[in-house]
Amino acid sequence: MITPRIIGVTAEPSERWRVEDLARRADLSVDTIRFYQKRRLLGAPERAGRVAWYGPEHLERLTRIRELRGRGLTLALIARVIDGELDATDARLAAEVVRVDAETPEEFLTLVELAERSGVPVALLEAVARENLLVARVHEGEARFTTADIAIVQQGLGLLEQGLPLPDLLALAHDHHEMTRDIAETAVGLFDRYVRAPLRASDLPDDEKADRLVEAFRVLLPAVTTLVAHHFRRVLLEVAQEHLESVGEDVELAAVNVAASSRLESWPT
Repeated sequence: MITPRIIGVTAEPSERWRVEDLARRADLSVDTIRFYQKRRLLGAPERAGRVAWYGPEHLERLTRIRELRGRGLTLALIARVIDGELDATDARLAAEVVRVDAETPEEFLTLVELAERSGVPVALLEAVARENLLVARVHEGEARFTTADIAIVQQGLGLLEQGLPLPDLLALAHDHHEMTRDIAETAVGLFDRYVRAPLRASDLPDDEKADRLVEAFRVLLPAVTTLVAHHFRRVLLEVAQEHLESVGEDVELAAVNVAASSRLESWPT
C-alpha cells in the first residue's frame, strides 16, 4: 500500500490530528479550516469526547481545495468539483472563465475606497450599484470594485453634470441591466447547447474535450462582446439621428454629424 504524501508530509492511515495540527500541516489558519467546514467543503471530524480529530482524508481535501483556489475557482465551483458534480472538462472551462476575468491585473477596492479615488460620493455609488449600473466583482468572498470602475463612475458623474436627472439615469441603468442579462443568458445557453453539450457527449478523451471547450470559449467570448458593442453603438447613432431629424434644426444636425464623423463614426446620408 502506498501512503499518500501531501505538502511534504507523509500521512499514515492511522494518523489523526487536532485542528491546530491539521492547520499547520495544510499551511492554513484554523479559522480557514472552520470556514471550509461551514461551507461544507470539508467533512466533519471524528469526536472523542470534546476533542475533534482530523485525518489524512481531511488533509487531502484541503490540498485539493488549495489547488483549485490557485486556479481561481470560486468556493461554489470548488464545492461542485470536489463533490463530483463538475468533471475535468467543466473545471477547465470554469478556470478559463476566471482567467479571462482576471487577465488584466486589477487593484480591488471597497465602495468607500472607490468613492475616495473617483471623487463620487458613497451615497451616489450605493444608489448606482443598487440599479446594477455599477457591478461589483467577488474577490476573496467579498464584493469589490476595481480601478477600471473609477473611470466608469466618473463618466457617469459627467452625465449628471450635463443635466441628466439621477432618477432617470438609474431607471435607464436598471432597464439596461435587465435586458443585457437576458441577452447574456441567451448567449450562454446557446454556447451550452451547441458547443459544450455535444463535446461532453462525444467519445473524445477528457483532456481533448477540455482543450476544445476552452478554445471555443476563447473564440466566442470576444466575438460576441464585439458584436454586441458594435450593434448597440450603431443603433444608438441611428436613433439619435432619427430623433434629431424629427426635432432638431439644420445647424444642430450638421454640428452633431461633424462630431460623429470625428469622434464616433459617420452616419449614413
